Amino acid sequence: MVTGPIQQPPTPPGGLRPRAARRLPGTPPGDLHPLARALAVAPAGPRWRERFLVGLGPVRRGFTEHVRVTEGPAGLYAEVLGQAPRLERGVRLLAREHVAITAALSALQRAAELPDASLDDLLNRAAHLLRALARHRQRGADLLWEAYETDLGGET
Repeated sequence: MVTGPIQQPPTPPGGLRPRAARRLPGTPPGDLHPLARALAVAPAGPRWRERFLVGLGPVRRGFTEHVRVTEGPAGLYAEVLGQAPRLERGVRLLAREHVAITAALSALQRAAELPDASLDDLLNRAAHLLRALARHRQRGADLLWEAYETDLGGET
């Protein structure tokens, strides 16, 4: 039972809200659904590979947009480091994950386009990719939480 007024979440110093709090364009979970649906259909079904490739497209485009928005001098990571320089190691880790995930997406695309590619190999690669994306999403959320919601004390 609520007994008092509803309060808004605290605003970081200077009144800034992280852009990530407004949902970055192209970030999961929305873009993962077509790929997850393609994986859920029996691989032996007709046109499975075609649906798989169609489902992979939004994931690749979304992740490319995510990298564009987060990296660079005006990106989210620069904003995070401006608020919390202590998180530089976490930002470096996320940027390295961008390289690895982009490579995994490209490799999966190339493998899926081969007509004689093993379905087991494609399913294993896709499952590995989905796990990597989930870990990356969680690490990014943790980093943002630490940057904007952790109170180390002594700060005004």
